Amino acid sequence: MAQNGKPIDKSIPIIWGQQLGYTYIQLRDFKRGDRKNEIMQPIASSFEKDDMLAIAEYFSKKPWPDLGQPRSPKDVSERALSANRSVGCTGCHLDRFQGDTTVPRLAGQSREYLTKTIADFRTRARGNNPGMSDLMLATPSDDLAALEEYLSGL
Repeated sequence: MAQNGKPIDKSIPIIWGQQLGYTYIQLRDFKRGDRKNEIMQPIASSFEKDDMLAIAEYFSKKPWPDLGQPRSPKDVSERALSANRSVGCTGCHLDRFQGDTTVPRLAGQSREYLTKTIADFRTRARGNNPGMSDLMLATPSDDLAALEEYLSGL
């Protein structure tokens, strides 16, 4: 359960204020089995397309919650921004990592969720975006850790 959009379990993503198209695609992927999760797959399995669009629209209109995570120190921010220049995160996630349409907002997401998601992409446990897996595997672990800390503090 979440209170004011803040998941109690920090390994669960914030969905309040998340991009409509992205949320829809994730629900669709849970339904198809393209994205694995023992909690979400049974829930999404009964949804029809209109249900998923309505849910995604509902949550996209909610305000993004502030988790109160600290800003990253200067050295971490510099490493994260350098990693971004190498990887090109903002090419898809846009300036300030706000995302757009089918690309998720990363700014202010919980650090625990970012860490878990990056790890899942690296092991290919999260298989619904092979391009992200390739990018995460090509990025040094220290750079990813800096990105996780930086993004969570935005």
